[in-house]
Amino acid sequence: MQRDMHYYGTYALARAAGLSPKVCKIIATASQFVDDNAAKSHIEFDDGGRIDAQATAHHVSNVLSNRDPEDQRQVWVPFHFLPGNEGNEFTERLICRKNSPIIREMINRHFGYAKHPIGPYLIGVAAHVCADTFSHFGFSGVGSRRNKVHSESIEFAGLDPDIKDYITHKAAGFFRRHGEGGGLIANVKSWLAETVSGALGHGAVATYPDRPYLKWSFTYEYPEKARVERNNPKCFLEGCSALHNMFTRFGKNNPDMSSGDGVLFSNIKKTVDEIIKFQGKKDDRIKKWRSASGNGELGSAFQIPTYDPEKWLEDAAKKKNKEDSTTALDSDLYRFYQAASVHRQYVLRELLPDHKLVVA
Repeated sequence: MQRDMHYYGTYALARAAGLSPKVCKIIATASQFVDDNAAKSHIEFDDGGRIDAQATAHHVSNVLSNRDPEDQRQVWVPFHFLPGNEGNEFTERLICRKNSPIIREMINRHFGYAKHPIGPYLIGVAAHVCADTFSHFGFSGVGSRRNKVHSESIEFAGLDPDIKDYITHKAAGFFRRHGEGGGLIANVKSWLAETVSGALGHGAVATYPDRPYLKWSFTYEYPEKARVERNNPKCFLEGCSALHNMFTRFGKNNPDMSSGDGVLFSNIKKTVDEIIKFQGKKDDRIKKWRSASGNGELGSAFQIPTYDPEKWLEDAAKKKNKEDSTTALDSDLYRFYQAASVHRQYVLRELLPDHKLVVA
C-alpha cells in the first residue's frame, strides 16, 4: 500500500474507531514511517549515550540494495511481507497471506503494550504490517522464483484509459531499469546450492498490488504457471475493516487513548469502498480521504493533519550532541525505534520460530 492508505486511510480509520486525534496521528505517522525509515543512522550525545536506528524500509525501486539477503530477512519479511506459513516448502511458507493466523497472533501480542509508552507507535507498526498483507499477499519478502511473473501476462479490467497509461508508464520505467519479472535477485537458497534466480517481493508486478482501485490478473512463472485474478478494491476494503477492528480493540484496551466517539465499520463501509475504488493518482486519493473525513462521512467530522515525518526527525536532531542522552527517551522518533525493535525481535525470534519458520 502507499501513503494514501498507510497514513491518511489509517488515520481516518483510527479516528472512526474512536481513538483520540493525538493517538491517531502517532499511529498513522508510525505506520507510514515504516516505509520512509530507510536510513541506518545514529544519534550521539555528549554523555556517551547513543541511539542506533535500524532501517524498516528498502523500496522496490532500490533493487540493488534489496539484493542484500540480510536486509530481506531483517526488513522485508517482518515489516512488509509477513509470512503466511501455508504450504510445504520453506519458500512457499514465506509467502505473505492476507489476514493469516500469524498476523492475528502478532496483533494480539502487540496489544500487550497498550499501556506502555510505545503502545501507539507499536500499533502503528502493526497497522502497516497488517495493511500490507492485504496488498502483498501472494509474494514473499525474499529473493524467490515463486515471486516471478510473466510480465506479458498482466492484464487490467475496467481501468480508466488515462490511469492505465499513467501506471503502465511508471511500470515500464521500473522494468527498463531493473528488467522484466522484477529483476534478477539471488535466490534465498543460493548459498545452499540453489542456482535459480528469483524476484524480490512484488517487484515482478511493479506497484500494481499497492493501487487500491485496480482489478487485474497475471500468471506466475513458477511452479504451476497458474492464472491469478486480483481484485484490489475488495482486498483493500477487507484490510480497512481489519484495521478498524484493531483500532477499536486497542481503544478498549486503553481507554485513556480513546475519545469514545467511534462508529461501527458497517456505518462507514460504503464511503470507504467509494474512496478505495476511486481511480486517481496518489495525491488525488489522499484528497478523497481528507474530504470524506472533513465532511463527516466517516463518523464525526474531523481533519486529517498532513503527514509530516520531518517533525520527528527535526525533534531528534535538536537532541543530537545534547549533554544528557535521557532527553531522547520521550521523543517520537525514539519511541518509534523502540517499537520497531520490539516488533522485529518478536517476529523473527519468537513468532515465526513458534510456527517452525527460521528466517533470521
